[in-house]
Amino acid sequence: MSDKEEEQGPKSTFSTYMAEGDQLFHKREYTKAIESYSTALTLQPDDKNCLVARSKCYVKMGDSENALKDAEDSLKEDKNFFKGLYQKAEALYTMGDFEFALVFYHRGHKLRPELQEFRLGIQKAQEAINNSVGSPSSVKLENKGDLSFFHKTDELKKVRPKPLIRSVKREPRQQGQKTPKSERTTKQLLGELYTDKEYLEKLLKDEDLIKGKTRGGERLQDVILNCISYLDTRSEFWWQQKPIYARQRDRKLLREQWNRARHLPPSDPTCYILKNLEEIDAALSAGNANGSLKKARDVLKTVQGWSEEALPNKSEVLGNLYSCIGNALMDLGDMDKALDNHLKDLELAQQSKLVDSKSRALDNIGRVYARIGKFQRAIEVWEEKVPLAQGGLEKAWLFHEIGRCYLELKRHMEARDYGTRSLSAADDISDENWQLNASVLVAQAELKLGNYKASVLHFERALDRAKLLRDEAATDAIQKALRETRQQATQ
Repeated sequence: MSDKEEEQGPKSTFSTYMAEGDQLFHKREYTKAIESYSTALTLQPDDKNCLVARSKCYVKMGDSENALKDAEDSLKEDKNFFKGLYQKAEALYTMGDFEFALVFYHRGHKLRPELQEFRLGIQKAQEAINNSVGSPSSVKLENKGDLSFFHKTDELKKVRPKPLIRSVKREPRQQGQKTPKSERTTKQLLGELYTDKEYLEKLLKDEDLIKGKTRGGERLQDVILNCISYLDTRSEFWWQQKPIYARQRDRKLLREQWNRARHLPPSDPTCYILKNLEEIDAALSAGNANGSLKKARDVLKTVQGWSEEALPNKSEVLGNLYSCIGNALMDLGDMDKALDNHLKDLELAQQSKLVDSKSRALDNIGRVYARIGKFQRAIEVWEEKVPLAQGGLEKAWLFHEIGRCYLELKRHMEARDYGTRSLSAADDISDENWQLNASVLVAQAELKLGNYKASVLHFERALDRAKLLRDEAATDAIQKALRETRQQATQ
C-alpha cells in the first residue's frame, strides 16, 4: 500500500470489515481477523460488538491483557452489555483470575439467565477455584447491591493459581509405562484380545526380531507398538476420568450443602458428613482409591447408626456414600460390587425422589456396564438418563457415550444419530474437545455405513479440532483414518 493510499484510510465500510473479520475468525486466522476488526474500529471506534469480536481473537492467541482491555472498553457505555460481560469473564479466566471471572459470569447470568454460556462459565470457574484453593468454605461470595465480589478468609491463599485449561485431558503414557488400573481389570475389558496383548509385549523383548522390517518396509517394532497402542486404547476407552460435568454437578451439590451448614456447630452431623465427603472425593481424585473406599465405608457405618431425626436427609447422605464407594470400587476393578453400590444409590434416589441423585446413579451404572462390555445394558441405563441431562457439556458426553456403545454393537445408524446429537450439543457450547470426539464418532459410523464422502467431511472437521487443540496423537490417528477412508472411497 502506498503512502497516498494509507492517508486515504479504509476503502470499504464498517460492516464489510466486520464481516471479513468474522470470516477470518472462523478460519482461525486470528491475526488477520484482528487487523480487519481494528480497521473497522477506525471507522466506528466505540462499536461494542467489534470490540468483543477482537477480544475473542486475543483470547485465542493467548493475549489475555488485550482481550481484557477490549472487553472492558465494550462495557464503557453499557455496563450490562451481556456479550461484554461474558468476554470479560473469559479473559479473566484465561488469566487465571478465577474468582473475578466468576463475578462476571454471575453478573451475566443474573442479567441473562437463559444463556447457558454463563451457567457453564460459573461451573468451570467454580471448579477451577476449588481445585486451586481447596474447600468451598475458604471463599465467600457476598452481595453488595448489583455487584458480587469475593474475599478470602485465608490470607495465605492470595497467590494467583495457574489457569486450569483442559483439566480433563490425561497425560500421554510413556512407552512401557503400565496402566494404573489392575491387570485383572484390563484382562476383563479386553477379553480374548488380552492374550494378543501379552504375546505382543513378549515380542517387544526380542531385540533381534524388532530390528527387522515387513515386506512393505515398515519396521516390526513400529508395527508391534501400533498394535499394543490399539489394544491399550480399547481397554482404556472406558477408563476415562469421571466426566467433568459430573464432578461439577457433585461439587455444586456439596457446595450448596456447605452453605447451608456453614452456621451449624462443629458437632452437628451435617458438618461431619460434608467434611468427610470432601475428604473421600479428594482421596479418589488423588488416585488413592483404597483410602477413599475405607473412609467411605467407615462413614457409611456411622451414618447408618443415626436416626432420621438426627439426620433428616439421611437417604440423600446414604446415596452419596454408596456412590463414593461404587466409584472407588470401579477404580479398583471390582465391577460387581461397584454395580451393587450404584444400584443402592439409585434405589434411594427413586424412593426419595431426588432427581440429581438419580441422574448421578444412572450415570455411574451405565459406566459400569460399558466397562465390562455390556453395551446394550449401558445404552438402556443412559437413555433413561437423557431427560435428566442438564447443560450442553453433560449432553455432549452422554450422547457420545451412547453412540460409542451403539458403534461397539455394530448398530451404525444409531451410532451416527447419537454422534450427531453429541456434536450439536458440543457446537452449542463451542467445546472443541467434544466437537473433536463427536466428529470422530460420526465419521466412524458413516464409514461403516459406506457413506465415504460424509465420513471424510467429519474426519476433516475432527482433524481441524485436533490441530487447534495441538493434540498430536489425535492428529496422527485422524490423518491415518482419513487416508484409509479416501482409499476405500476410490475402490
